[in-house]
Amino acid sequence: MPAVTKIVTLLVVCLMLAASLAEAQAPQSRSVALEDLTWTELRDRIAGGATIVLVPIGGTEQNGPHMTLGKHNVRARLLAEKIALVLGNAIVAPVVAYAPEGSVSPPSGHMRFPGTISISDAAFEAMLEAAGRSLKLAGFRDIVFLGDHGDYQKNLQTSATRLNGEWKATETRAHAIAEYYTTTRTAFVLALKERGYSDSEIGTHAGLADTSLALAVDPHLVRSERLHSGAKLTPADGVNGDPARASAELGKTGVDAVVARSVDAIRRATAKR
Repeated sequence: MPAVTKIVTLLVVCLMLAASLAEAQAPQSRSVALEDLTWTELRDRIAGGATIVLVPIGGTEQNGPHMTLGKHNVRARLLAEKIALVLGNAIVAPVVAYAPEGSVSPPSGHMRFPGTISISDAAFEAMLEAAGRSLKLAGFRDIVFLGDHGDYQKNLQTSATRLNGEWKATETRAHAIAEYYTTTRTAFVLALKERGYSDSEIGTHAGLADTSLALAVDPHLVRSERLHSGAKLTPADGVNGDPARASAELGKTGVDAVVARSVDAIRRATAKR
């Protein structure tokens, strides 16, 4: 082999080795959020055992004059990330921000307030199922729906059942984890009652419990000046309950309960094959 050819070959080999070394030393994202990863990073995470994907489901709706329209979306994402970190083998998909919120014409429920966005049950379920199929194709074995809103819990169950019917000959399964939502209506409410708060103050929407959870997750979701203005909020304002005494400290009790119970439920569900 001529000397020049040998030199060129050696240079090519050196360049290839340098490129491989640079790729190996490139910073790797440690985020659990799917959208923060490159496709190769995601591929490697799944190959390394991160075979559970959490699908946080929020909704864009009114939350009283004191909380943002995207409360459910932010809360679902951040709580899902906390759950994924505890699980240790899970990735968090992008938040589903559109959900059934009532009729548009005539407007009902939250649709009576500006900013609420509603889609049909059929469109919602089709979106969940399409996302599930995509995530299965990526290599995930367990697709976990986590819904931050009460009205569509039945839709999550319907979509999971439908997907599992399609996938019965495979090892992939879909799961609708009810504990994620029901904990805020059971354990968290009980903890608040034990601290002396009444049902009428705790409320069911944008009241003490709901607002405290938001404060614990991200205080930017709550307009403190409206919360402490002294004005009494009522159902006409889109509020059920009294958020005046809401606090991040109270909300942390709920956050901890949601994370612990969801992790336990997911581990039990994904252990079944």
